[in-house]
Amino acid sequence: MGNSGSAVKVCTDHQGGINWLSLSPDGQRLLTGSEDGTARLWSTADSQCHGHLQGHESYITFCHLENEAAFTCSADHTIRKWDVLTGQCLAIYRGHTSIVNRILVAKDYLFSGSYDRTARCWSVDKEKQIQEFRGHRNCVLTLAHYSSRDVLEEEEEEEEEEEKVSRDLLVTGSTDCTVKVWWVSSGRCYQTLLGHTGAVLCLILDAPNRELFSGSTDYTIRTWNIVTGEQLKVFKEHQGSVICLELVNRHLYSGSADRTVKCWFVDTGERIQTYKAHKHSVSTLKYHAGILFTGSGDACARAFNSRSGVLQKIFRGHKFIINCIQIHNELLYTASHDGTLRIWDIRGICKRNKRRLKKERSVQGRSSQKGSLSRLFNNKVGCMVQQENGE
Repeated sequence: MGNSGSAVKVCTDHQGGINWLSLSPDGQRLLTGSEDGTARLWSTADSQCHGHLQGHESYITFCHLENEAAFTCSADHTIRKWDVLTGQCLAIYRGHTSIVNRILVAKDYLFSGSYDRTARCWSVDKEKQIQEFRGHRNCVLTLAHYSSRDVLEEEEEEEEEEEKVSRDLLVTGSTDCTVKVWWVSSGRCYQTLLGHTGAVLCLILDAPNRELFSGSTDYTIRTWNIVTGEQLKVFKEHQGSVICLELVNRHLYSGSADRTVKCWFVDTGERIQTYKAHKHSVSTLKYHAGILFTGSGDACARAFNSRSGVLQKIFRGHKFIINCIQIHNELLYTASHDGTLRIWDIRGICKRNKRRLKKERSVQGRSSQKGSLSRLFNNKVGCMVQQENGE
């Protein structure tokens, strides 16, 4: 099922595979980081390249875009900050001794994880390292950040008096099979979450519900209480490494090397849908307006009805694995190891899905109304029976 779609635009400016794609918070720009050692800024208004960021001495592994600044990290062991208007390099963060895998920008902090087995915290505005997080026995692959104010009650906060200066915490996932939670202010490890038997590839944080989700090469997803460190649930149905996660309305979507995506109801741990049709690993996924978009090692992107699991469209054209996808203004952006950024029109799918959702709500409304009338009728009958029986 599902018809093919052709891209409305193919951007071929990069001379090497695109490893990551980031969308600015205001939706005006995209940032691509490439194997060619450069990053490029694109306007979502005209899909043109408006900035060529050059300076790294090796390939870019990951990138992050704010409204006014861009950040890139590289196999050259450094992180760079760029001005999005001029393309000028504003800062170089040096200190890591191996490939920098991942960066995360939160508040005035820049966090990084590396093959050198450390994570580090930097001041965004200065080329200065604030903290080093040392304790993993292997490389740090993935990061998350939250504040204890988001999860701790007042009495619990009092117990952490020594960390009162800063309530920020960093979460790191490593190939040493552990997840660690660190106090940013001191670099002290607050929790080590044990249970995985394979590398931790992805993390999703739900701070308001005090939950952390981790996906691993051990084929499982695990849920943790980030205050106590307790393991809450283990999701075990995948038959391959769990590569990517997305959390939407208490539904967890997991993409795997077993060529499927699964949807889980977080509160019960029940697997409620499996999305098939991929010919290779699912490398990236994104939920949008009731549609689940996926990118795969088979060089295709796909759109599924998130509720029914029905395949609605296949986007063909890439030559190699799709590493990242973004969605803005009903356009799908896919970045691939083939070096291209492709842009697809998804208005038709979104429109059909809105009509379907509207119809489903209408049916549910009529069903609910019928149920109410039925209950009213049954209540009346019940009252009549009671009267006849003299009750």
